[in-house]
Amino acid sequence: KCDDAGASFIMIPAVTLPDGWNPPTVDLLFCPMQRDGYSSRLYFSAQLTGKNNLNWNTTAVILGRTWYAFSWRIEDNQSLLKSIFGYLKALK
Repeated sequence: KCDDAGASFIMIPAVTLPDGWNPPTVDLLFCPMQRDGYSSRLYFSAQLTGKNNLNWNTTAVILGRTWYAFSWRIEDNQSLLKSIFGYLKALK
């Protein structure tokens, strides 16, 4: 867990993505609190290209590094793990 600009984040390094995505491995940064108009956000260390067209709508510098997020809403008030998996469903 780490904090930046008043928000908390959870870093998840070197996540292998499902087949069909490039790059195949990225770091993830999860913000479990309200940010950018969403109840939570999952940021990727790179914009993915692959089998689905994702609406990449946010580029942010967090913890001194550039991160990317796509528009995807998940159900509110879930556990941290279910929330992260909710975002990753967009990659199926």
